[in-house]
Amino acid sequence: MLKQLKLVGGLALGGIVGVALALGIHSRTGDSTVAAQIAPMDTTPVTRVAPNSASQMSLSFAPVVKATAPAVVNIYTAKVDRSRASLMDEFIRRSFGGAPPQPRVQQSLGSGVIVGANGLIITNNHVVAGADQILVALADRREYPAKLVFADARLDLALLRVDTKGAALPVIRMGDSDRSEVGDITIAIGNPFGVGQTVTTGIVSAIARTGIGVSDWQFFIQTDAAINPGNSGGALLDAQGRLIGINTAIYSQSGGSNGIGFAIPSKMVRVFLNAADKGKLVSGWIGVEGEPLTADSARLAGLDRPGGLLVTGVVPGSPGAAAGIRAGDVLRTVDGKEVADGGQLRYSLATEGVGRTLDVRLIRAGKEQSVAVTLAPPPERPARQLTRIGDQSILAGVTIANLSPAYAQELGVGLPEEGVVVVQILGTAPAARLGFLKPGDLIEAVGGQPVNSVADVAALAAKGATSLRFNRGGQRTECGVTATGQFGCRS
Repeated sequence: MLKQLKLVGGLALGGIVGVALALGIHSRTGDSTVAAQIAPMDTTPVTRVAPNSASQMSLSFAPVVKATAPAVVNIYTAKVDRSRASLMDEFIRRSFGGAPPQPRVQQSLGSGVIVGANGLIITNNHVVAGADQILVALADRREYPAKLVFADARLDLALLRVDTKGAALPVIRMGDSDRSEVGDITIAIGNPFGVGQTVTTGIVSAIARTGIGVSDWQFFIQTDAAINPGNSGGALLDAQGRLIGINTAIYSQSGGSNGIGFAIPSKMVRVFLNAADKGKLVSGWIGVEGEPLTADSARLAGLDRPGGLLVTGVVPGSPGAAAGIRAGDVLRTVDGKEVADGGQLRYSLATEGVGRTLDVRLIRAGKEQSVAVTLAPPPERPARQLTRIGDQSILAGVTIANLSPAYAQELGVGLPEEGVVVVQILGTAPAARLGFLKPGDLIEAVGGQPVNSVADVAALAAKGATSLRFNRGGQRTECGVTATGQFGCRS
């Protein structure tokens, strides 16, 4: 059984842990907009024909690779490890003399794709995050130092720029990933294990993969083309040589390819590139919450099978409310894209611009209806009000904030749009020492009293509360001091 999801940006891989609350957004550079430098998306229709003869089976992808491989680059990064020397190193130095230990340099590698002829390169954020130096090596052996232009940890994408001194770089055509279908040919190009540029082929194994643990914002193309450490940030192409994804992660127990790889769709890459001009990525919002339809809820909705998102709540005054969407409706499609869960709805909204009016088809009382919903920026109501709790209670040293549609989207970890969220925990805090609370947890009660805001939590904490109830991914846990003076937690 495959258990471990791994990013494929370097030779040393680890499991994904924790909650990515840092946005990792960097300001843009340059004097012209990113969007103006990127070629338009190639949406030429594809005629799909299965091979039906030996001569067709012997056809080669060499011409496609020859045209696209020059636009896939190797990325080398260096990061100075500024952590203090170990206690043993320090003891030896003081006892026997010698110079202080020199900081270590951590090196990593990955891949990237040239999307702008003047030196714009797209890669994964985890390939370059925290790097002190970035070097880009082209397929023709030219090398350039690179600067980080814009990055977003939620999407795990980063945009680099190299100074080519006026020389034009080869660029890959960007395709429309929404047109990809299961069974389509895929070509992956990258630098696995640092052996040099490598090409592998496969097919689209699945589309619309969500909830695989990389990012709640994500919506992946799955492929069986071999993807290995070092492939992160490289190109996933269709049979016409158009970019349909950026290779990002694999399911693996050993760290090597098991034929289950994931790529960020080019449609989301385009959204990211457009956001680079603004310096911030904001997804459209309609104020609708829901849950996947089950066999029982489908039957109650008058459907013969599950399929769609059951609306459980609509924010008053939101675009969804203005369009007439109600709790109990079943959302089937958004602008023709199927909606089967919250991840697919978020993807459909994220890949359309704020202000765009979408055709939403829904089922109400067994009948299909169509409504028009205009996307709005998510509001920040209430204000986030980041607050660190003092030393009076079980939450001492814990920073909390109010959730809102805007802040929940900014954190990008599948949080609801209301409530109180843990943002940070000091290392000396009881919650850190005892290990019962993590960033991203939702505080539901303090001292036995339900809470709805930062003000509620702060007021109860000031009274010296010794217990709390929190929610982590739908699992409720209560922690506190027992009657015997011992600390404990129970679910």
